[in-house]
Amino acid sequence: MDPYRESSGSSLGSLISGAILGAAGLAWWLFSEAERRQQTRKQKAMLYAPRIQDGSEAFENSSSLAGQAKSEKLEERVEKLNAAIADVRKQLEDLGEKD
Repeated sequence: MDPYRESSGSSLGSLISGAILGAAGLAWWLFSEAERRQQTRKQKAMLYAPRIQDGSEAFENSSSLAGQAKSEKLEERVEKLNAAIADVRKQLEDLGEKD
């Protein structure tokens, strides 16, 4: 047997296994970075979520409002939203009838 041929086969095997391990390490690192960025994005979204829902929370002082007054205000807001939804629904129906 040729000793040079055996070492080149061994070198080729080492090269391939090193490439596979390197690719696996790179894939794992990329996956962990993507997961970290997604987690950061979720945390930022959660920070801004209450402000997006309704801007009035930033200006209200919850300690000054009684529980009953809060529920009445909430009911009033729900009624306004329902009326707005009904208006939009009527407008959409009118548009559908025109076509």
